[in-house]
Amino acid sequence: MKKIIIVALSVVLLQHAVAQVKVDRSKKPAAGPAPIVSLKDPVIFTLPNGMTVLVVENHKFPKVNASLNIDAGPIYEGKKAGVVNLMGQMLGEGTSTLSKEKFDEAVDMIGADVSMYSSGGSASALTRYFDKAFGLMADGLKNPAFPQASFDKLKSMTITGLKANEKSAPAIAARVNTALSYGKQTAQGEFTTEESVKALVLADVKEAYKSYITPSRSYLTFVGDITPEAAKALATKTFGSWSGKKLTLPAIPLVQNPAKTEIDFVDIPTAVQGELNVGNLVNNPMNNKDYHALLVANQILGGGAESKLFMNLREKHGFTYGSYSRVGSGRFQSLFIASAAVRTDKVDSAAAEIFAEILNMRDGKVTKEELEGAKAKYNGSFALGMEDPARTATYASTILINNLPKDFYRTYLQKINSVTLADLKNVANTYYNESSSRIVIVGNGSIILPKLRRLGYPIKKYDRYAELVVEKANDPKVGETSKTTNNISVYEIVNSYLKAIGGKDEVAKINTISANTSLDMMGRSFAGTDKRMNPNKQLIEFKMGTMTVMKSVFDGGKGFQQQGPQKKEMAEQDIKEALDDKGVIPQLYYISNADYKTDYLGTGKVGNEETYRMKVLMPSGKLSIQEYGIKSGLLLKEAITTKKEGQDVVELVEYKDYRKVGSILLPFEITRNAGGQEFTIKYVDYKLNEGVTAADFQ
Repeated sequence: MKKIIIVALSVVLLQHAVAQVKVDRSKKPAAGPAPIVSLKDPVIFTLPNGMTVLVVENHKFPKVNASLNIDAGPIYEGKKAGVVNLMGQMLGEGTSTLSKEKFDEAVDMIGADVSMYSSGGSASALTRYFDKAFGLMADGLKNPAFPQASFDKLKSMTITGLKANEKSAPAIAARVNTALSYGKQTAQGEFTTEESVKALVLADVKEAYKSYITPSRSYLTFVGDITPEAAKALATKTFGSWSGKKLTLPAIPLVQNPAKTEIDFVDIPTAVQGELNVGNLVNNPMNNKDYHALLVANQILGGGAESKLFMNLREKHGFTYGSYSRVGSGRFQSLFIASAAVRTDKVDSAAAEIFAEILNMRDGKVTKEELEGAKAKYNGSFALGMEDPARTATYASTILINNLPKDFYRTYLQKINSVTLADLKNVANTYYNESSSRIVIVGNGSIILPKLRRLGYPIKKYDRYAELVVEKANDPKVGETSKTTNNISVYEIVNSYLKAIGGKDEVAKINTISANTSLDMMGRSFAGTDKRMNPNKQLIEFKMGTMTVMKSVFDGGKGFQQQGPQKKEMAEQDIKEALDDKGVIPQLYYISNADYKTDYLGTGKVGNEETYRMKVLMPSGKLSIQEYGIKSGLLLKEAITTKKEGQDVVELVEYKDYRKVGSILLPFEITRNAGGQEFTIKYVDYKLNEGVTAADFQ
């Protein structure tokens, strides 16, 4: 009883003492001491064929993981871009003795994970099944079947994926950034295209396999419930007699950053935001004396939600949901990039703020608190990573591949925690090249480009595949327009279009147009009706069966919009925009009616056809950038910008498959893309001057 009373009194006294401690909750608690890194060296040996084997023994769980990685370095594919990735996918399509179905069944029977890829493979299973799983991985790597049917399937899937990314602003920004930074004709700057994949044949895949799947420069790592002796026996039995092409690490010359900072712009009218990348090439091998300081500097600049970029662009200005930075490392030249997906009307301001934060780092404007916070972040994440036994094996192979000191990871946190404010200023000035950077921007040029001029950097225009857009001597400069040039005028563009579709006199005879349409969307088919009557009456309706899914009607003065059973009257701005089309063929009025403000914007390209670009400012304030084929004269593409709830909304419209209807040509396929959502309306038939009455628009 006496012991219980003493313990109770001790607890009361302790609670009382704690209550007397005043906690300042306005300050973050001080970071604890850095964790002590204790790493067990793996057992390492080499097979006669050159394969390096690493074994990390850990008997805590009855499971073994193995991975084989082939260190081929960056691979330049040239005209066969995409072949190495396709080859990696083909390794999972069965072996010379097992079809894909049988192979997958054998893996599932033992509850294992087995995969192959373009630089090796991996296997993971419970200890008692591991030998079999490892054998399946080896069979997949050494004896791939390469069936033609699988090649055709994977090739088609690759092309589909490339098409899906064709209009993705983030994907375009990443592609253009690396292509311009390293050069399109280099291993690090080239990219896969639909054309390069279409040209590939199965023989190309087999050749890539012979060239890059080999024991040369390969690292086989075992982690888990296995002894070094057992691992060596298994590796020797499975891979000991395997041979292949001898690899040499490619020697890649250094690439220079731009002599002066420049803006590289890609115009994507349908982009809902501006993709912004600011950065430069760096040389940052892992044995670099500045390696650890550069990691800490990046963490402070843009490594997370507490970073300078995030707090500035998101929290202070509201330009973006988040802004981050990253810096590469390794044996080859890499990139430092600060990036954000920014509101279209604030891209120029966001770029200026990113540079302001980079200059803050270069000027040494970093607080001791920011430095200590970044160190604490690394201390915690490094310690957490150490709980994974596979991390030890990864560290070991990284040391070998990068020729690092044996104690590189044992002293990792020691070096992180020794970084000073002076070190941060030094690395910022060494690696953040504010005066010789690339500002890669992908977005709606009609809104972004005019504002970029205030930044004072030269602006170059590129297409989505990093090809320079060359403007002719008479073309307008960025942010400027010119109504005429020595070569063409708006009047000529419009008259060429009217002539191409049948002639101004024939077009003027058309009072009504009626069409039946079809639309496939989200796996469903819709039947539609499109009716128009001069001067500006219009009806568009889509049905699924007998049910109306969408309907829009305007009688020239008022109208309504309906989605499903919900119906609402047109708002004032919607009515103004409906009045923009003064006739069923609106081009007839562009040059004869003063309500339209037109300008010539120079040349462009839609698909394989060169175009004249023309700006039309509608009476409502809606802006249309139209592209007409130089050879065909036909309207091929239109980017329409309207205001919705104070924001610019862009819809991209493409007109295809022109056919003769009566005496004029009309498009039988119209593709619309707004906010990344794309759908194609196909016109089944047209009727001119029949089947339409004023009652249709009530």
